[in-house]
Amino acid sequence: MTESTYDIIIVGGGPIGLACAIEAEKKNLKYLIIEKGAIVNSIFNYPLYMTFFSTAERLEIGEIPFNCLAPKPGRQEALEYYRNIHRYFKFNINLFEKVIDVQKEKGVFQIKTDKQNYSSKNVVIATGFYDIPIEMNVLGESLPKVRHYYKEAHEYAFRKVLVVGANNSSVDAALECWRKGAEVTMVIR
Repeated sequence: MTESTYDIIIVGGGPIGLACAIEAEKKNLKYLIIEKGAIVNSIFNYPLYMTFFSTAERLEIGEIPFNCLAPKPGRQEALEYYRNIHRYFKFNINLFEKVIDVQKEKGVFQIKTDKQNYSSKNVVIATGFYDIPIEMNVLGESLPKVRHYYKEAHEYAFRKVLVVGANNSSVDAALECWRKGAEVTMVIR
């Protein structure tokens, strides 16, 4: 191992990745967060007016209070909170750098990104799941009119919309589109 070997490389700069970095700092470990997009990229990609199902207290990390006016915070409040967390902790984080490969060689992890290579004794994969679409492999799925992510209802107003799934976010998207004048059909397995 060389001096440039990290104790921990954290893949993913979302709330879990940031919480792992806080714990690494408490233990005086040499760490690096590698995030493929913006800080808390998955939350950044949430629908614009999304409200969390969790209360602010359940989204807190690093013993830093998450204050918000409503009982449950929205996307904008969460982005502001996690930016402030970064300002407070000054994380060692590389944004807009995508991890391509992780291999263990002679007891040390070799991490290859689209920008450079790293060595680390440990790797934490904190990539979450939000920005990995569940593809159905059906005819027409790759058409330009098909979306795997919902941002807001405006573009669907006065159109026929098919929402696949019945999780909380699917129901929220269907209701919001319907309220904006869309003719909504839901397909539920």
